[in-house]
Amino acid sequence: MPGGVSSPVRAFGGVGGEPFVVARGEGARIWDVDGKAYLDFVLSWGPLVLGHAAPPVLDALEETMRRGTSFGITTELEVDLAELITRRLPNVEMVRFVSSGTEATMSALRLARAATGRGAFLKFDGCYHGHADSFLVRAGSGVATLGLPNSPGVPDAVASLTRVAPFNDADTVRAIARDTPLAAIIVEPLVGNSGFIPPDAGFLQALRTIATDTGALLIFDEVMTGFRIAPGGARERYGVTADLTTLGKVIGGGLPLAAYGGRRDLMEMIAPQGSVYQAGTLSGNPLAMAAGLATLHALTPALHDRIEARTARLVAGLISSAARHDVPFTAAHAGSMFGFFFRREPVRSFADAKGSDVAFFRRFFHAALERGVYLAPSPFEAAFMSAAHGDAEVDAALERLDEAMREARA
Repeated sequence: MPGGVSSPVRAFGGVGGEPFVVARGEGARIWDVDGKAYLDFVLSWGPLVLGHAAPPVLDALEETMRRGTSFGITTELEVDLAELITRRLPNVEMVRFVSSGTEATMSALRLARAATGRGAFLKFDGCYHGHADSFLVRAGSGVATLGLPNSPGVPDAVASLTRVAPFNDADTVRAIARDTPLAAIIVEPLVGNSGFIPPDAGFLQALRTIATDTGALLIFDEVMTGFRIAPGGARERYGVTADLTTLGKVIGGGLPLAAYGGRRDLMEMIAPQGSVYQAGTLSGNPLAMAAGLATLHALTPALHDRIEARTARLVAGLISSAARHDVPFTAAHAGSMFGFFFRREPVRSFADAKGSDVAFFRRFFHAALERGVYLAPSPFEAAFMSAAHGDAEVDAALERLDEAMREARA
């Protein structure tokens, strides 16, 4: 396997050293093959909102797999999950299941181009929307971690259709949209792929207005934020309705599952109802459907609130720890997502994020890992909490991370 991994950021390229190999997970913890336990705030990069090996998910998988693992034809589970998603996200009137976030965003962009008859679209510096060619221009996540502004193998003709603006800069978006007919404006409503960067007040509302005024579609990439930042997603938290929404991670409960959906008139353009083609052999896989249903049924608004309260307590504790050790630090959270940078000023864009103390993060990461706390091995990734992270786990994490902060500062 190139780099010994199946996805680049897992290789510890952003922090140095050799990654451990995991053997199993349970609740808020994972164990490596040498038997060492870690409190896990990566949670498979976001899907495991109930924690590792959550009993409701395991029970659903066991029951489903005994009936078969794949059929290539519609199952009742697909219908149930589609109905559940559209109930919880009223702006998603119809939904199509796929197997990865990359498929979801790629398909949503194709649909936007078909609906508008335009080729160009706008994304934001440091936002990652999967590894389809069009999105690998100044992307976040592993691309940012490895210091790659773009990816070889993307033809110039394809890259030329991608416009890029700084996150939280509505004026630049407005100028680009005025000069270039855009098929879509795609955005992580809260950036999690170049660290944790919340939108300024009014920024998403401005994007909605610009898209409407110029005939572009607004796409919210909620592969990461969906059912994480609020029970009803970005629309509930920020009061802005996108034309199309992509989902992933949480909706699969730890199995490969993503989706795209939105206004009925747009989704009815997808084959076989319309002529915009997209397909997948394992799309709607019954095991993924069962895991997703079990996860979303368990993730009630009350449970969501409890996880958010513990997330807030963890973040507040980290801020206090940094202050005690005189470490430049800024942190924030939304729902069960959180993030931090070693920098005094708030981070509003990827340019700000790159100005944080990356060397300090590397020392802090390894000090935390030695103490049994697993954070994302990159200064440009968000972190996550789960229902399995109780008060005892938060207390233990804060004690260990305070020691890691002190060691990194020494």
